[in-house]
Parts: sequence; structure tokens; C-alpha cells
Amino acid sequence: MTMVARKSEKIFAKKAAKPASRKLAKGRRTSDSAAVSEDRKDGFHIVGIGASAGGLKALENFFSAMPSNCGMSFIVVSHLDPKHTSMLPDLLGRYTKIMVDQAQDGMSVERNHIYVIPPNKEMTLVRGTLVLRKPSEPHGQRFPINTFLRSLARDQKQRAICIILSGTGTDGTLGLRAVKAEGGMAMAQATASAEYDGMPRSAIATGLVDDVLPAEKMPARLVKYVSDPNSKGDPQIVTRTEQSPEAMEELFRLLESQTGHGFSSYKKSTISRRVERRMASHNIKSLSSYLRFIQRNPAEIHTLFRDLLIGVTHFFRDPEAFKSLSKVLNTTLRKRPEDSTLRIWSPGCSTGEEPYSLAILLHECMNKLKRHFRVQIFATDIDSQAIKMARAGVYAARVVTELTAARLKGFFLEDNGAYRVKQEIRDMVIFAEQDLIRDPAFSKLDLITCRNLLIYLEPKLQKQLLRLFHYALNPGGLLFLGTSESIGNFTNLFSPVDKKSKIFRRKNGGAFDNEAVGKFLARPVTHAGTEVAPGRPGKGQDDKRAVVTNVTEKMLLEKYTSPSVLINQKGEIVYAFGHTGKYLELPQGHAALNIREMAYPGIKDGLAAAFHESAIRKKRVVVEGLILSPEAELNRIKISVEPLHGKPDDSVEMMVVTFEDVGSVEMKGGTPKRGRATGRGPQLERELEATRERLKRSIEEVELSNEELKSANEESQSTNEELQSANEELETSKEELQSINEELVTVNAELQGKIDELTVMNDDVRNLLDNTNIATIFLDKQLRIKRFTPAATKIVNLIPTDIGRPLNHLVFNLELPVHAEAKKVLETLIPNEMEVRNNEGRSYLSRIMPYRTVDDLVDGVVITFTDITESKKALAQQEMLEYLKSIVATVRDSLVVLDGDLKVITASRSFYQTFQVQPESTEGVLLYELGDGQWNIPSLRELLEKILTTNASFQDFGVEHDFPGIGHKKMLLNARRVHREGIDTGRILLAIEDTTGAL
Repeated sequence: MTMVARKSEKIFAKKAAKPASRKLAKGRRTSDSAAVSEDRKDGFHIVGIGASAGGLKALENFFSAMPSNCGMSFIVVSHLDPKHTSMLPDLLGRYTKIMVDQAQDGMSVERNHIYVIPPNKEMTLVRGTLVLRKPSEPHGQRFPINTFLRSLARDQKQRAICIILSGTGTDGTLGLRAVKAEGGMAMAQATASAEYDGMPRSAIATGLVDDVLPAEKMPARLVKYVSDPNSKGDPQIVTRTEQSPEAMEELFRLLESQTGHGFSSYKKSTISRRVERRMASHNIKSLSSYLRFIQRNPAEIHTLFRDLLIGVTHFFRDPEAFKSLSKVLNTTLRKRPEDSTLRIWSPGCSTGEEPYSLAILLHECMNKLKRHFRVQIFATDIDSQAIKMARAGVYAARVVTELTAARLKGFFLEDNGAYRVKQEIRDMVIFAEQDLIRDPAFSKLDLITCRNLLIYLEPKLQKQLLRLFHYALNPGGLLFLGTSESIGNFTNLFSPVDKKSKIFRRKNGGAFDNEAVGKFLARPVTHAGTEVAPGRPGKGQDDKRAVVTNVTEKMLLEKYTSPSVLINQKGEIVYAFGHTGKYLELPQGHAALNIREMAYPGIKDGLAAAFHESAIRKKRVVVEGLILSPEAELNRIKISVEPLHGKPDDSVEMMVVTFEDVGSVEMKGGTPKRGRATGRGPQLERELEATRERLKRSIEEVELSNEELKSANEESQSTNEELQSANEELETSKEELQSINEELVTVNAELQGKIDELTVMNDDVRNLLDNTNIATIFLDKQLRIKRFTPAATKIVNLIPTDIGRPLNHLVFNLELPVHAEAKKVLETLIPNEMEVRNNEGRSYLSRIMPYRTVDDLVDGVVITFTDITESKKALAQQEMLEYLKSIVATVRDSLVVLDGDLKVITASRSFYQTFQVQPESTEGVLLYELGDGQWNIPSLRELLEKILTTNASFQDFGVEHDFPGIGHKKMLLNARRVHREGIDTGRILLAIEDTTGAL
């Protein structure tokens, strides 16, 4: 994160602290702020989820299994195409009942909510509020997941949870480290279940992930974890470790016995939080149970050890502090003699970013001052894995995001998508594994950088280490502490140089603790003149000793009886056999084990020539007649240099230099005695001639080699520059393509989800159209057929191959010019609706309407034909019935309306009064079943059925019958079938005339 981003974040944090100025999310009421404040007070976990290519499926599986009332908040950060509107909130909403929102600037995070990062935005969390801004890095070089997770760790501490799902690359790994450093929890998707395993694999490789699970199994694990009150890191809760001091001491002893490192001097609160978090991750309720769990699972102790060693570091951490240190170093270096040695110690160096930052800073200072110094930066840490990574000096692209483009280009080389520290910077730093509390320390130092290490230690140990630092520094040496650290009450030992940046200068004098001073023992010097921890040789030294022990030692001891030394290609002494003090001495000044510097003046030139000739010719070279010194009576020396290799064409790795005394010469005042000079003249001349020949041959070989090397170097430099330029362009293109590919995969997954949704909707629409039995024809702007329903084939003879045919090519058996009407609707956009009939007499309701898209654009015409024949008949029959009812209700004679089954539909009031019956017992009853069957007259039935079948009628049909309650009746019946033009209503009107009293 850039300094501008940090400043803006701080400014926003101040604003966010004032409720009156806090921005509210769209659609939220101001009164909701009270609930948000209550949430903040109670505390809940916020889960940051990083996903990229293939992450949509994992997110769907995750949220499908997550309960809606889980009490957590989820913030999803993905790699999105900056120019494409994200459909991720809508797609996730289909798989969960939890409310899904697209994040907005100033939105307060609430429990039981999901927030999704919008495209082309960088998102952070400040005091529980989302902050969105434009990305500070160019497209293709952004790491939005790291950015958010770091802010989540700073803001939520132990309440932060990090989940890394499917994706390519390594985005999210640094953010995971930050979350773990603050005591949070981390999970990663199992690589076997991830569509793209790059991000989960990188996260798992850190060794900091608590659980590796498929996405669908993570919710159950999360719910268990957050149900533990200690997982929230509430300082008011008395932890289970504080309640069990004896068990805690047992855990310390177990850690020390298994790892060799003690943690009893670390801050109890820090250790307790990490142990509690490990217990919560396994759902263990007591520390004694956790100890038993460790005994059954030995790997857990190493996982806990890794958890306790979390190192949060990056290049030029706190850039303003490094700027201040640069100014102080510039002032200090101006006063130092050129070519002097700067000794620097960086304890707790983690993976090496800080010591390399110091080396880069010193390199820049020397270039600015145009002065050269020998720099030795001793970088140590308790974590062997971190030291191994630091020695390699190779960092992924995500790690170097804090570096400026100039520093990245000037001090790093691209290496298969990663960045390797250049050798000139790498040579300044010496890495070693060291326990700061227990192992001897370095001394005679010019600068100690101990940043953000003291804060994890108990106050007593902090004071002891500050005394040690004072002892280790040279007078006027500098101490560079972290932003949260200070010298406390040791103002008598250190004076402030820059209080804000925590840079202090060593004062002379001061009281020392004997125990503290005793820990700063001098370390043994290796062949390269560097200091390493006793008993812990560097990797290169181990390799060379292995060569001596396993390959050459026995041979050398058997073959060479004279004093001899084993040297490497640089002339550095690796091993010595016998007493070599007669021929070699340690030079003054900086300690170095180079044989050419340690040889006595009399044999130095001959030794150098023999070494050079033996290295070139790959064979044994002997030099005789060398005299150690002209100042005393000393032996004449013969030196042999022999390379060690298996075959003549093998490369030379080691050489054996053997010293042998072959006689003596007496000298006084530098002049040989005359008695011996006469006999030695020819011999001296021969030796001189041989020396001249060797010198001449060596000069010629050197000149020839120099010419060849110069030419080859020029060609290599030119080629290297071209390749470097091409490699930079290709690497940039590769990063951009990888980023674009991830975004496209995400977009493709979103679109695939949308396609699946549209497929279901399309099936629904097709089934709807097919089952409504409405003839529908879809036309494009050229009035060509796009689609039609099966019911349309009953109106026009359509087949599947008619798709794309113009409408005017079809023949409709309708009384309607369909093509003309459709063209008119397309031109005027006025819908057309009318009733039409086909050649068979069936009636249809025709609707012709414009076809409108989602964007309200006209893209054709839709024609529908609804068969209304039966509905028209039903309507006519209903109208006729109403008409008959009105007639029956009006006339005074007895009238009965019968349906096609000869059931009574209705009767007149006169009928009910004459025959003394009620409508309820009459309507809907067969005429023959009325009363006691008085109307069940065979001749009447015959006449009525004849009317139904032949459309006939009858008049004055006489009937006599004795009716209960009203007596004997004589009646004349008249019946006729009711007709309406074009419609057979199926109704019979029966008129009954009472003639009982007539003459």
C-alpha cells in the first residue's frame, strides 16, 4: 500500500469516528447506525474471502452451506474485469438467504451480511467501515486480496478470518500472513477441489493455514470456531491458559524439548492468544486436553511453533522511517574512512526483506556519496525455514509491490515470474539461524535494526536486550527500532537521533549487566571472514567440509606428509593439515583466510603464479627455491599446487597447496656469505631464468585471457541488455495477460451462471407458451419468422424449416391480411387487436404488438391468435339465458325453461304459485321428477325429445292430472326450442296454460 493510500485511510478513519459525518450505504436508514454501534460493541467475526479464477463455484458451495443466522460478516474480494459490470452479487444471492450487497464507500459492515467488491476498486476496512478508492497500481499488477486482508488484520485483530479459495497466482498469501500475525484464523480450499489451485497452494505453502477443506465443509468449521468466546480476542475474557499456569509451563517445556527454543520469556498475552486460537481451531475446551492432543498428534507442536513465529515483514516497511535512516546514514558515512567496514546486525530478519532493504539503502547512500565501504549485514532469525527463503533471495511478484520501479529494476532480476536479489546486494548480507535469547550475539557493530521484535517479549527481557545492544554497538553506533518500540528508561545508554522514526545513537559509558555482557561472545570466523553462530556453520561451509570428510581427507593424509592446506577457486582456505604457521600468517586489519594474503612476502608471488598456472592447466605445478624472508636465516621452500578432480576434463573445485623445506640459506644484513655464493651462482641463474619464463608465459596467458574476456564481456553485456529488455517486456505482458485471464475466467463463470439461469427461464417460457394453447408467431424487423408455438400450426401450415421465412410467403386461412397489419404495427408501433374468423367458421382474437427488448428497443412483431369460438358460444348462451329469464319473469302465464337434458333452468312466478312449489326444489331437477312424477308423461317426453333433435315444436298438448294440494288440473302445453342466429342455445321454452275452469 502506498503512503498516499495510508494517509487517506487515516483521514477516513478520523471521519469515520464521527457518526455525524459517516456516509450511509444506499437504502440504509440513519437509525441503523445504532444497531451498527451495538454490533461493534458486542463484536463479531469478519471473514475476508479471496477468490479468483474458478472461485464462483467455490463461493456458491460455501454460501449454500452457511446458515443465514451465523452471526458473521463476509466480504468477498475477487479479480474482476474493470470494464465489466459484475453479476456476482446477483449470482450469490441465488444460493444463500444471507443478504448480499455490492460494497459501497462508507458502508458499515454488519453481521449476517455479504459484501462483494465492485469492479475497478481497491477496498480496505477502517473501523468496521468499507473504504473504496481507485486502484493505485496499473491494471495487471494489482493485488486486491492482499490489500484488503492486510486492512482486515489491522482493523479486526483476533476477530479477522481469512479464507483463500480457487484462483491462479499468489494473491492473498501476504494478507493471510498479516491476519495470522494479529492472531486471526486462516483457511484455504483443498487443492483437489479447486478448479485453479494456484492461490490455495501458495497459502498452504506458508504453513500458517489452520484448516484445508473443500468449500462446502468450511461453514461448519467456521461456526464451531466463532462459537468459542476466546476466538474474539476480548481482553475482558479470562483465557483458559491464564487459568492453567502449570499446564502452560508444561507446554513451554514441551515446545523447548521438541523445537530447541524456549518461549517462557515471550509476552504471556501473545502466547496465550496463539495457543487459545489453536485450541479453538480444534474445538478443544481446556489446556490439559490440548496437551493430550499434542501428545497424540506430534505435528501439532510444530504447527504451534510456526504460529508463534509469524513474521510480518516486507521491503522498506514504514518508508518514512527508512527515509530518516537514509539521512542519518548519509551524515555518518561522510565522516568514515573510505573502504572501511560497516558491520550491521538485523535480528529477527524473518524471510530477509528487511536486511535486503538495508543493503539497498546502503548501496544508494554509497552511490550518492561516491564512496565505497565494505558492508557486512548479519541477518539472523530463529525460524530455519525463513532463513532458507532469505538465503535464496527470490521473491514472488506480490512481495515486491512495495518497491519503487527504480529499485525493482536496479536491484532485482526477473526469474520465471519472480524477482531475484542481485548478487552485489546478496553479497552484503550473511544469514544465520540464531536464537536471540540463548545464542551468543555479534559485536563491534555500527548499526542494529531490531524492529517489531521487542514488542513480543516480556519487559525484563526487553531491558536485557537493550543492554546487550549497547554492548554490541561501537561508540556512536545506531539502533533502529520499530514504530511501537522504545528504549524505555535507558536514556543513559542511548540518545535519540530521530524520535519519530525510532533511531537512537549509542552513548559512551553506561552501566552493564554482567550476565547480559556475557551473552555477547565473539563468534568463530569462517573461511570468508564472516561470523556465524557457534555450532551452526553456513551452508557453504557445511558443503566444503563434507567434501573434505567424505572424499579427500583420507587421501590427503595418506599422500601428503608435509604441511598443506585445502583451498577453493578463490584462494580461500577451507582446511589446514599440519603446522602451517611457518609459511602463513593472519594479516592485519579485516580478518580474511585467503592464502595469497596470508603468505609471507618471500613466497607470495611464486605461490600466486603456481596457483594461477595450476588452475588453468588443471595439473600439478611445483615452484622451488623460494625464500620466506631476507631478514633472517630461514629455510628454502618448495611449494606444490595440485587441483583435485576425478578426470582431466572435470572442473576444478579444490586445490591442495603443500609446503616443503628443501634446505637453508644463511643471510646477514640481507647479504649471503661469500663461501656459499660461489657454488650457488649457476643454480640461482637457472631459478631466475625459470622464473622469467613462467612470468612471461603467465603474462602472455593473462593478456590473451583479458582480450578474450573483454570481447566476450562486451558481447555478453550487449546481449544481456537486449535480453533483459525483452524479458521485462515479456514479463509485463505475462503479468497483464495473467490478470486479464483471471478476470475473464471470473466473468465467464458469472456469464455461465447467468446462462444457466436464462436456460431455466427459457424452459419456463417455452412451457408456458406451449401449455396456454395460444397461437403465437414471433417476427423480426424484416417480418421474418423467428419462432412460433405449436398452436400456430392450426392456423397456418408451419414447419420448423420455416424459421427465417418472410411472413408474406405464408398463407393464412383467416379473414385478415396478416402481413399488411403486421407491417402497419411495426411502422406505427400502435398495437392491433381484432376478432377474425377462419374459413371453417371458428373465431379468433388476433393481437399484433411490437416486440420490445429489455432496453425498450423495438426488435420485431409478436402475433397471437386466441381461439374464442367456445367462449363466444358460452357467452351467447349466457345472454340467451338471461334473456329467457327476463321473459319468464315478465309474463303472467306459467313458463318453464329447460336445458338440453330437460332439467329446469328457471320458471315463472306464476308456475311456482300455481303448482305450489319452491324454486329450490325445482331448479336443476328433471321435469319428469318434479313433485310426485306428475309430469312423467310418455307422450310429453316424446314430444320434448323430438324438439331437441329435430328443432320442431308443439302446441296445445292437453294434460290432465291430480296434483297434491291443488287438486285436479287440465292444462294445455306449448313448447318451442329457443334459437339465436348462428348459435344453437340448446334451450326449450315450455308454456303451461291452465284450462281447468274453461268451458
